[in-house]
Amino acid sequence: MKEAASAPLAIERRSGSAVADYVQLAKPRLNVLVVATSAAGYYLGAPPSPDLALMAQAVAGTALVAGGAAVLNQVYERETDALMRRTRLRPLPDGRVSPADARLFGFGLTIAGLLLLATRANLLAAALAFATVFIYLIIYTPMKRLTPASTLVGAVPGALPALIGWTASHGSIAIGGATLFAIVFLWQIPHFMAIAWLYRDDYGKAGFPMLSVIDPSGARSGHQAAFFAAALVPISLAPTTSAVSFAVILALGLAQFALALRFAIARSDASARALFVGSITYLPLLWAVMIFGKR
Repeated sequence: MKEAASAPLAIERRSGSAVADYVQLAKPRLNVLVVATSAAGYYLGAPPSPDLALMAQAVAGTALVAGGAAVLNQVYERETDALMRRTRLRPLPDGRVSPADARLFGFGLTIAGLLLLATRANLLAAALAFATVFIYLIIYTPMKRLTPASTLVGAVPGALPALIGWTASHGSIAIGGATLFAIVFLWQIPHFMAIAWLYRDDYGKAGFPMLSVIDPSGARSGHQAAFFAAALVPISLAPTTSAVSFAVILALGLAQFALALRFAIARSDASARALFVGSITYLPLLWAVMIFGKR
């Protein structure tokens, strides 16, 4: 068995005001990724010179839905959040926001986002956003307490913002939108395996049967990280439009696979942290190369 997690990536701390508490509930750091992913999807699905105002509204709608889902998820998980060192100071388990107020806030954000997508983008984008919330809250969140397979289910709503952005500008899913969805879906598994390994003690205390908890050797976590990182390499090359973008995206994919393979072999906090940092570096670089290649 490898060493126990000793240096978490981040401990969520108390906010300084009521407004900050509500902002924290919407998980703004996570929403930065949602904004970038949906914006990339919108741009890649749009014709040349897209309408930036419509793009901003579609991205804002997606971000509102994601923020609302994050709030409602924390309402559901407030008791288990109180058991975990990383999350026990969130506004709900710390008692700074009541469940009723948080629930109202979460529904408000979600409904506002769905209406914005339906009126300023199209009904397909709004329907995909609704599916994101449904899968995340009704299927994935309860599954987290039952089976490690929840990670794969949770990767579906995690990948849908790219497809929401694509359909908001393109009007249909098409092969391009499906490819963007597949890229983000595959990317999430090594990313989350690294997080789950670093926080395995916390997840164990809260009773979540993550792979890093039920298999303390880390072998299964490492295998999944390496397998999905390898699968991501050919899928990420599908949308390339030039030899330069092909070479850069191939290098990025192989670098992330190398980090995942290192984690699968070493199964240490250091290798997991390197995979985490590599994964959050990989995705924005990938979007930048794909956007530049379209110009």
